Amino acid sequence: MRLATWNVNSVRSRLPRLLPWLDARSPDVVCLQETKLPAAAFDELVAPALTERGYAVAYHGDGRWNGVALASRIGLDDVACGLLDEPVNPVGPSPDPEARAVSATCGGLRISSVYVPNGRTPQDLHYRYKLEWLAALRATVAAGDPAVAVVCGDLNVAPGDDDVYDPAAYVTSTHVTPPEREALRALGLHDLVRERWPGERIFTFWDYRAGMFHQDLGMRIDLVLAGADVAPRTRAAWVDRQARKGAAPSDHAPVIVDLDEAPDGDCGPVVPPPSVRR
Repeated sequence: MRLATWNVNSVRSRLPRLLPWLDARSPDVVCLQETKLPAAAFDELVAPALTERGYAVAYHGDGRWNGVALASRIGLDDVACGLLDEPVNPVGPSPDPEARAVSATCGGLRISSVYVPNGRTPQDLHYRYKLEWLAALRATVAAGDPAVAVVCGDLNVAPGDDDVYDPAAYVTSTHVTPPEREALRALGLHDLVRERWPGERIFTFWDYRAGMFHQDLGMRIDLVLAGADVAPRTRAAWVDRQARKGAAPSDHAPVIVDLDEAPDGDCGPVVPPPSVRR
């Protein structure tokens, strides 16, 4: 079983890259975040191309921002949009919860595609919202069977200092604060990429600013977290850096995890490796 997650930063803009990537990598389940499309537009623009490739699709989108999708070729049952007791963004435009999570049972696993709030700054109301949202995610995972839970997506938290290019650059920022990291650990799930490659330099996000990607000045905030029954099945876990290269890329790269067997072998933490090695 091949699982993949990718923050595409507008699926409308990224569709010419997404579809060839699906054909090349052939994930059994793919989770997308920051799709930035209402449901009707996704159904018209994106869903038919996924269906042609054999995917059943669950989508949760609310318009211009956010938006998450889950597409599976190994079953898509008990679809749920949102989280249990999901908080509302106190500085958002809507009184309803944002479109940040969609879950389904695929191949015996309870898989969630999530786009965790950014938090902005530790002093911002959006930061409190982020912690409340992570608490709701924890409650949602705990309410099911955590052993077969898989949380894929842009978690907007770097789990450790090794997951940012320079910890000093983030001292006053979100993504690295102790409460965020503790909220991530409290999910009680295994970080499949880091457990596979405990000492490697691995990033999934590089700012669009000139030189950040080519200098490998990034963060690892796109994660695949899994329960105790899933983690031992990992045969490969890697970042598809090739998808971040070229014209009009997302600022995130996909993360791929192979369970039970690895079609490309245990190919390394980042493919291809960055030209700047540190």
